[in-house]
Amino acid sequence: MKAIVTVVGQDQVGIIAGVCNTLAAENINVLDISQTIMQGFFTMMMVVDLSACTTSFDKLGEALRQFGEGRGLAIRIQREDIFDAMHKI
Repeated sequence: MKAIVTVVGQDQVGIIAGVCNTLAAENINVLDISQTIMQGFFTMMMVVDLSACTTSFDKLGEALRQFGEGRGLAIRIQREDIFDAMHKI
């Protein structure tokens, strides 16, 4: 299964490394990544592969949320099919 991870917050050193380390600890592979800084705000979207992850989706979301809270970031993960359905016109 694929999922979309979004990260938004004040730009700071180590955001990408921290998110990727959190994902790697759960055997999650990053398939695609896009990030930019807009007027001091860091924004990132990632497509990730959850097929080797044994952690529940809810626990994974909580781990990412906790990492984000500790750094002042908003981090969300959504299943790719739900993300796609929400963003179709």
